[in-house]
Amino acid sequence: MSLDDKLRQHIFLAREFYQNHEYDKAEPLLVQIIAEHPGFADVFNMLGVVYHDKGLFTNAEDMFERALNLNPAYTEAALNLAVTYNDLGKYKEAREVYGGAIARTKGEDRQLDTFARGKIANMHANTADAYAGVGLQDDAVREYRRALDLCPTFVDIRTKLANALRDKGDKESAVAEYLIVKEQQPGYLPARIHLGVTLYSLGRKDAAKVEWEAVLAIDPTSKSCKMYLDILAASTR
Repeated sequence: MSLDDKLRQHIFLAREFYQNHEYDKAEPLLVQIIAEHPGFADVFNMLGVVYHDKGLFTNAEDMFERALNLNPAYTEAALNLAVTYNDLGKYKEAREVYGGAIARTKGEDRQLDTFARGKIANMHANTADAYAGVGLQDDAVREYRRALDLCPTFVDIRTKLANALRDKGDKESAVAEYLIVKEQQPGYLPARIHLGVTLYSLGRKDAAKVEWEAVLAIDPTSKSCKMYLDILAASTR
C-alpha cells in the first residue's frame, strides 16, 4: 500500500468513525494523521470536536485555531471555535469569531455540522434566558427564535419561547408554539402543563383540563397539575 493509499484509508476510516460519533475510535486515527500530515484543516476540526466532546476545551481550542490557520474561510471550524471560546469564558473572542463566521455565510446555502448547530442554538437560548430573566421578553423571543431556526426540534427551547410569548401577552402565539411541541414530542410534560395554564388564562377551561389530565395520566405524581385541577374544579362550582 502506497503512502497516499494509506493516508486516504486513514482519513476515510477516521471520518466514518467521526460521523458515527465513535469518537474513541476516531481520535487515535486523527492524531496520527495530524502527526504525519498536518495540512488537513478538516482533520483538525474533527479532532477539535472530539476534544470538545471530552470536555478538553483548551485542546479543542487549539485544534479549531489550527484548522482556521490552514483555511481562514472554514466556517464550521470558526463556529466551533466560537462555541469553545464561550465555554472557556472568552466571551469577547467568541462574539468576534461568531460574527465573522456568520458574516461570511450570508447569501450562502450552508449546512452546519450537527455539533455546531446545536451548540450555537444553545448559545442563543442562553442569551434568551438572560433577557427573559430581567423581563426583556421581546429580546428573549428574538433569541429563542434564532435558536429554533438552527434546531427546530429542541422542544425545551420552543417551550421557553412559548413562555416568553405568553409573558409578553401574546397568548395565542404561545398556544401555537406549545402545540408544536405537543406534536413533536407529546411526552414532554412541561409544555403540556404550560399549555394548560395558558389555555386557562384564555378562558378555555375545558381544553386546559384535557392537558392537565393528560399529564397526570403520564405522571400521576405531578403536584402542579393536581393543584391546577383543584383550582379549576373550585372555579366551576
